[in-house]
Amino acid sequence: MAEKTTNEKSAEKVSRRGFLSWAVLAWIGFTAAIGGCVAALNRFLFPNVLYEPPTTFRVGLAEDFSPGVVDERFKESNGVWIVNSNGRLYALIAICTHLGCPPNWLEAQNKFKCPCHGSGYYKDGINFEGPTPRPLERARIFIDPDDGQLVVDKAQKYQWELGQWEDPESFVEVS
Repeated sequence: MAEKTTNEKSAEKVSRRGFLSWAVLAWIGFTAAIGGCVAALNRFLFPNVLYEPPTTFRVGLAEDFSPGVVDERFKESNGVWIVNSNGRLYALIAICTHLGCPPNWLEAQNKFKCPCHGSGYYKDGINFEGPTPRPLERARIFIDPDDGQLVVDKAQKYQWELGQWEDPESFVEVS
């Protein structure tokens, strides 16, 4: 039997300090792994809360909206266009009925166009091109009797295919 060299003898021998160093390192790694799991679980149980704009908001006086114009002031903040067309003011909800992308108003082409899949809508919200299955939805719009301002309520939606666009709360008559 061959005798072990000095290096082999020292490699087999583990000092108390070396063992404790490895044990402490292992516990630190274990604690970090458990801490990461607890943090992930906490993130799952308490997700970030996103800001949702109010469903009811004021847009101004009826006189502020010129005839034949699509007003885009409220698209970014509230997700609606205010349209003054054929003596009626109505609020179109700025969500494509295909997959929910926000369409853009193209003034030069006089239409709404969805950038995601190419759906097109006329000024009144009726679909005419692309994969969209139905027209844009309208939101409830009315004049506040206290101050005469237009109020839009996105919680109440009106759909063309259900005949709801003729509902008196889906538009405001203007002269």
